[in-house]
Amino acid sequence: MGFGERSSRWFLFTILLTGKHRRIEKVVKSIHKSLSKKNRKVSELHAYHMNALTKRRLLSDLAEVDDMKILCIILNKKKVYIDLQNQKNYLYNYTANLLLDRLHSKEVLPAGESVKLFIDQKDTNKFIKENFENYLKSKLSNWSNSIDIKIKPSHTEKCLQAVDFASWAIFRKYELNDYEFYDIIKDKIIEERLLFP
Repeated sequence: MGFGERSSRWFLFTILLTGKHRRIEKVVKSIHKSLSKKNRKVSELHAYHMNALTKRRLLSDLAEVDDMKILCIILNKKKVYIDLQNQKNYLYNYTANLLLDRLHSKEVLPAGESVKLFIDQKDTNKFIKENFENYLKSKLSNWSNSIDIKIKPSHTEKCLQAVDFASWAIFRKYELNDYEFYDIIKDKIIEERLLFP
């Protein structure tokens, strides 16, 4: 979440929602297996590092998952106040909470159903990680759903790699006005909200 002159203009917070966790994992595993021997050595798939064909295939396979929904908050970093730019953890927590609030207000989760929330580990600092987890737990405490939060590095969770591709496709739309990859998954997007437009 850099704010330097050469940093991107946008930062995305994305949720991929599904009851078919294993199906998403299979999509990622299948794409990984199809890579050349040289590329298969990587432990995880990152959209940024993959070729266009691999990106298209993975996004198209994701779009076939019938119950999948995508929610996204797009942070316009150029409009973030200077004091917030200096408090990145606060800004990150606040924006993540906004996205979860949108998920709750959309009422796409069946009431009372237990939910596993996998979050990409952005920081290895134990204190920051625990602070973020506790912050989210306090914000989710009034939900009717029981939420099991798991903060994991993306190389250990295939579904987080799938989210990376979806988020990358949406990012391209905003950063480069490139709709090619976005159009593959656009029918799955139920929330796409700009923060500080």
